[in-house]
This record gives sequence, structure tokens and C-alpha cells, in this order.
Amino acid sequence: MKQTLRLGIDIGGTKAAYGVVNEEGQILAHGSVSSKGHADATAFVHALYHSALQQIPAAQYQQISTIGVGAPNGNYYTGCIEFAPNLEWKGVIPLAAMMEEQFKLPVKVTNDANAAAMGEMMYGAARGMKDFIMVTLGTGVGSGFVANGQLIYGHDGFAGELGHVIAVREGRMCGCGRKGCLETYTSSTGIVKTANEMIASNEKDSMLNGLVITDSKQLYEPALQGDALALEIFEFTGKILGQTLADAVAITSPEAIILFGGLAQAGDFILKPTQQYFEENLLKIYQGKIKILHSQLPENDAAILGSAAL
Repeated sequence: MKQTLRLGIDIGGTKAAYGVVNEEGQILAHGSVSSKGHADATAFVHALYHSALQQIPAAQYQQISTIGVGAPNGNYYTGCIEFAPNLEWKGVIPLAAMMEEQFKLPVKVTNDANAAAMGEMMYGAARGMKDFIMVTLGTGVGSGFVANGQLIYGHDGFAGELGHVIAVREGRMCGCGRKGCLETYTSSTGIVKTANEMIASNEKDSMLNGLVITDSKQLYEPALQGDALALEIFEFTGKILGQTLADAVAITSPEAIILFGGLAQAGDFILKPTQQYFEENLLKIYQGKIKILHSQLPENDAAILGSAAL
């Protein structure tokens, strides 16, 4: 029986992963290609096309009707990648137009966090919801805002940058050029900075003393064993995240906030303080009404599913 299939593509700083997705959200075929080392974006699109032809069974490839792409600084309105800091191609890249010419299929482009929000709405924890915020806690902090069942893109296609809301005035320098952005505290790189700062000034016994933290996962085992410093690091991070999420609620009044990414995998160590400071800082009209949930998308496939959901 013939089915409608989508090709979902997740473009990252080192590779582009893709998958063929059916209407039930099952990934039928996988593949990837490096996003580095190409002469230009045209050469990358060419390499992506030929990789897809090789890795996707011909019978499936012929049933692909549309392509969705999640990419850093992807603009849904223009189909362009615009000044992405972690890609080799600089400036404005008309990716959708380039891919449509190569693949001969309709192409939609958005940023990676918006793609994750779409995936969550179609296949994950936000099924049936019309108002929610998706927050991805990875190397950076991404977000997608859904209101009345629609992603909020704003007039220029770049709305919903919660990671670059200033959470700590005159705080850490952010890669965007501003100080104190949420991303500098609650991303996996942000919590690593917090950990190393607290270890350097710590005078009490701790399993972390003398260590240089390079990955947030190093904090999990000490926290599991009740290490006070590890718990304090998660508490500090959860406080900043919870306070900022409470501010976001005042703007869009979501039914839920869904957390995704490596840091979210720390479970209650990050969720409990986040929930506590979130409730404490909400306007009273919102208190007790808004759920903070884990993503239900499989981490390795979430970006592909989200891109296909476009």
C-alpha cells in the first residue's frame, strides 16, 4: 500500500542527519552526511542528495512528498539559513531554494528548536495541545513557542529566542554579544561553567573537589550520592531556569512547558528546583496550572521527526 512519506533533515555543526518518516512518526530509513569540508553550501546540498539516494531504499524514496529541514538560524518565512555561527557557510544561504532545485520536491526550513516543537506537537508530549513552550537544553538553549496551535515566528521568522532572554543582569558574556543570557547558565555548557566556578571557590568536602568539569554528566553521579556541592550546582541552575520560564508564561500562557536535551536528562536534580522556583515566581493567576514535562521524543531521532513534521 502506498503511503505518504516525509524526509526530515537535521543540520548541525558537524553533520546533517536525515530520515524517512511515515504519518505515524516512525522512521523507516536513516542516513547522515558531514556538514563540514564542502566547498560551499551548493556542494553540501549535492552531497546530501547523493547520500539520500544511496541510503534510502528506492521504493521509499519514490514515496517522499515533501522535505522538512531544521537548521541553526533557519528562517521559515524565507527558507534561508541566516548568519548561522556554527556552520561553515557564512551570510544568508537560500537553502530551501537550493534543495528544491536539487531534490525536485517542496522544502520547508525552520530553526532546530522550532522543528523540535513541531515534532513534540505531532508525535510527542504535546499531542493535543495548542499552547505550549518547547525548551531544548543542549549546547545552547533553544525554544519554540506554540500558541493557538501555531508556531510563533514573528514578523521576521526569528521569534521565540528564550535562550537569549537576559536571565542575570550584567551576567556572563554570551556568544550573541549580550550579557547574562539564559543560555549562558542553563545550557550544558552553562552548567559546566557554574560547576567549575563553584568548585574553585568551594571550601567544603565534595566529590567534585580538584576536578575540572567538562561535561554536565559528571555532576549526575555525585548528585545521586547526595554530594552537597553537586546538588547546589543543580539548584542554582534550576533557579535561573525556573524564574525565566515563569516570565515566559506571562507572555503566552501555555498549557505546558516541555524540556528536551542532555541537561533535561538529569531528572529531578534539575526538574525539582526548576519547578520550585517556577511556581514561586509565577503570577498567581497561573500558579498550579502549568505542567513542566519531559519530552517524549527519542533523543537521537527528535530533530528528524520535528523536521519531518514541518
